Amino acid sequence: MPPCALAGLWAVRHGQSTANVAFAAAEESGSTVPVPGRDRDVPLSERGAAQAVALGDWLAGQAPEAGPDLVVCSPFTRALETWEGMAARVAGLGGPQLEVLVDERLRDREMGVFELHPPAALRARAPQEADRRELLGEWCYRPPGGEAFTDVAVRVGQFVSDLGRAAPGRRVLVVAHDGVVIALRYVLAGIGAVAPEELPPVPNASVSHWNGDGHRLRLVSWGDTAHLSSLDDMEGMTRA
Repeated sequence: MPPCALAGLWAVRHGQSTANVAFAAAEESGSTVPVPGRDRDVPLSERGAAQAVALGDWLAGQAPEAGPDLVVCSPFTRALETWEGMAARVAGLGGPQLEVLVDERLRDREMGVFELHPPAALRARAPQEADRRELLGEWCYRPPGGEAFTDVAVRVGQFVSDLGRAAPGRRVLVVAHDGVVIALRYVLAGIGAVAPEELPPVPNASVSHWNGDGHRLRLVSWGDTAHLSSLDDMEGMTRA
């Protein structure tokens, strides 16, 4: 395992975004229309905003001496909105304000010419490229002008290395994307870690936690969504 002087690390995937909703609808309908706009500008959905509030409840419930004391966020809108929703909830509950930094290396995976293309849209536009994606697998596939998850792991690895040197002993909360959280898991597993060809699920608004002893970070929990249970119960009652 690589040395890392952090006392703890939490990684939050942003709440549900409007693109998450659109991709799910496209998968159900078979739509081949890309989502308009730029990926970095995609906002949270209404549910995603509610998930950010639930994450704020989770953060406010952490003991001051054991929970995060520094936040590093992706520059993408959906991640920033997730953090803003969390911070507003914590402030409303009388909790402390945390130092916040934004780092470009925590951005989502770049999809190049297929930015905001659901899988069916990619296949309709470039069937041979869709075949290549299936052949290589998601971990190694690099779209034209974009990144493979292997590329994301390189920049996330450099981020972890710099963070450990810049903030030794700090307890850090990262607010980013599923690809970044997966890359963190791979990087922190150490030299010789098996590449996750089958990418582990990272639910929206989930929390993954690594505990630090000042020398190494070890995975404690992955993709935890227990803090969303009351929100899910409320939505279930509304549908009923």
